[in-house]
Amino acid sequence: MSNELIFGFHSVEAILASEPERFVEIYALKGRDDKRSTPIIDEALKFGISVQYMQRKALDSKSKGEQHQGIIANVKAAPTFNEKDLDAIIAREDTPFLLVLDGITDPHNLGACLRSADAAGVHAVIVPKDRSAKLNGTARKVACGAAETVPLIQVTNLARTLREIKDAGVWVVGTAGETDNHVFDASLTGPMAIVMGAEGEGMRRLTREHCDLLVKIPMAGTVSSLNVSVATGICLFEVLRQRSVNN
Repeated sequence: MSNELIFGFHSVEAILASEPERFVEIYALKGRDDKRSTPIIDEALKFGISVQYMQRKALDSKSKGEQHQGIIANVKAAPTFNEKDLDAIIAREDTPFLLVLDGITDPHNLGACLRSADAAGVHAVIVPKDRSAKLNGTARKVACGAAETVPLIQVTNLARTLREIKDAGVWVVGTAGETDNHVFDASLTGPMAIVMGAEGEGMRRLTREHCDLLVKIPMAGTVSSLNVSVATGICLFEVLRQRSVNN
């Protein structure tokens, strides 16, 4: 299994708390000793993880310009989840709550969607293998630890996966600007998969055809659309709101 670099306090803390055995080495900003960094370094040393102190320029070079907050970790790559893992999650949950991202290729947006998914109680995020941003260091940092708590399911054929989860009793709700159905008026309380399309292009035709319902977020201003991660958060928390009201 290959290694990957992760950076930022939340990302490092999340893996340190759940899978410390994945760490190969930590690179920390030389001379920094404060209440944010010191506990992480102390915990890593307890596990016998090697810590190398570096100048900021060297850390900047390792993170390729991304904000690293003075800490980077070289870790063993996390295992990937596939269709079998998704089947197990759906079978395990009484009321599955899934997020499907069709064509989200920006790792910042992927990370932000994962963060919202974790906060809203989503059981898994589904993406196509060949048309999605990778769960790299950038996505993990933006996710603020959610990449370690919400399974990211990579599927070979998204349309087939949507058929299969529908057969399992999951209601598939897609987002599309041209529909007349507002997300706040839709019933979103049962087993649910919210499908978000790429910015600009939206969902692909086959993805759209496999949706049981299309909804949109009503817009009151002059802009015609929202960033996909913002729209995702709105839709997910409407599901959470409706579930809370009905419980």
